[in-house]
Amino acid sequence: MEINNETESAPEVMNEVHTKQPAKQGFWAALLDFTRFAGIVLVVVVGIRYFIAQPFIVSGTSMVPTFENSNYLIVDELSYRFTSPHRGDVIIFHPPIDMKTYYIKRIIGLPGDTVRVRDGVISITNKEHPEGFILNEPYVNKDMLTENMSMEVTAGNYFVMGDNRSVSYDSRRWGLLPEKNITGRAFLRLFPLNEIAVFPGEHNY
Repeated sequence: MEINNETESAPEVMNEVHTKQPAKQGFWAALLDFTRFAGIVLVVVVGIRYFIAQPFIVSGTSMVPTFENSNYLIVDELSYRFTSPHRGDVIIFHPPIDMKTYYIKRIIGLPGDTVRVRDGVISITNKEHPEGFILNEPYVNKDMLTENMSMEVTAGNYFVMGDNRSVSYDSRRWGLLPEKNITGRAFLRLFPLNEIAVFPGEHNY
């Protein structure tokens, strides 16, 4: 019977030993877990910020009425790593005339297109449309386009224009936009709050 009593009491002794040590072990384990979690969060946040999406505040009126001055956007920097830009996409980029500045414009001409502006109307000619087609642009006032011009879009480049054509400084002035200069496309409009939208301003022709 005495042996049985000692055997039964053993677990109680072991429990007492375990309850005397968790204070230090628990603190360091928790600190290690927190450090790991903070590191993962930092990597994810930095990765998203520099490789997937970043904020952008519209400055100026070149995209009115689609985007007003001070609109707050989130730029999708990931999609164009897997797909090519499309006609009608609203993009953020560095213009070839100033690689330190960001512009926001709309893609009008794709590689292989010939873009023509005549009497306020834009037409596109390419292999698929040798006779050309006219762009339907409900987002602009066509009376703003007064000049006549024509430009061929070469491989690896895009022809971009602002929606506010009378004030926009775009491909009509400084030429074609190299694809490598494109940062991404407008993914979210977060401000003003009454105009929150996904892919704001994007138009399919």
